[in-house]
Amino acid sequence: MAHDHHAHGHHAHGDPGHSHSPAGFDRPFAVAVALNVFIVLAQLGFGYLANSLALMADAAHNFSDVVGLLLAWGAAWLGKSRPTARHTYGYRRASILAALGNAALLLVATGGIIVEAVGRLHHPAPMSTNIVLWVAAIGIVVNGATALLFMRDRDRDMNIKGAFLHMTADAGISFGVVVAALLTMWTGWFWFDPVVSFAIAFAVLLSGWGLARDAINLALDAVPDGINQDEVRSYLRSLPGVSEVHHLHIWAMSTTETALTAHLVRPGAGLDDRLLHDTAQVLAKRFRIGHATLQVEAGRADHACRLADDCPSV
Repeated sequence: MAHDHHAHGHHAHGDPGHSHSPAGFDRPFAVAVALNVFIVLAQLGFGYLANSLALMADAAHNFSDVVGLLLAWGAAWLGKSRPTARHTYGYRRASILAALGNAALLLVATGGIIVEAVGRLHHPAPMSTNIVLWVAAIGIVVNGATALLFMRDRDRDMNIKGAFLHMTADAGISFGVVVAALLTMWTGWFWFDPVVSFAIAFAVLLSGWGLARDAINLALDAVPDGINQDEVRSYLRSLPGVSEVHHLHIWAMSTTETALTAHLVRPGAGLDDRLLHDTAQVLAKRFRIGHATLQVEAGRADHACRLADDCPSV
């Protein structure tokens, strides 16, 4: 049923706290992918020659990171695409799909590592510890350098944060492989190799599970972390002339952009473009909500908003 109440929409495009274009991520992604492809090939090749499951497990983990980096890079590129008649917000949500895909890859890689490690634990196999030692040491340097590429922007994008955490964890995992090689060298106990592989699998599982949880929440339009919906509601309720706030929804348009819709009841106040403009600015600066759509209603009982009961009012 149509409404005959005063309504006005206002968008604030862009977020002062998130002004970087995804294009700024192109170089870090390119360098990170190149470095990690190199280390994956080195770990696979030398891991096979050295008969080290830990080294090949680390290679599998790094390969999943390469695919994840490519997914995130592609999503950042898609996110720059302009809206179309069919995709009216463009392809911003591709970054959320990339995060989901990355998490799935990590979890699949974990299963493969665990299955192989169980077999090696029952039947330990000799390995060339010198090769493992040096290749894993190179992995520490490469993964550490890659993590530094994403350090600056890790708090601005879930995919960037995921890349930073994964690269940091990879450096730690490579350190664990070095430790396993040294212990094997000193003791001659080859079961250290599958034990470290279990540790690698556990680390991958933790990072994959956390990323999957966060990505699923965003895919289900949950309020993004760091935004308190009650505080947003209280702010909107405090605006001049506003007696009620309803139909308040906050969700992620992408891993970097947040959107909001809300209905503001302002009896007898009429339209006020300055109020809407200033409110959108505050939402962007204070709450990092860069896409706000506000509808103003007079609150007349004979033309009540049909969405007033869609969510709790204040």
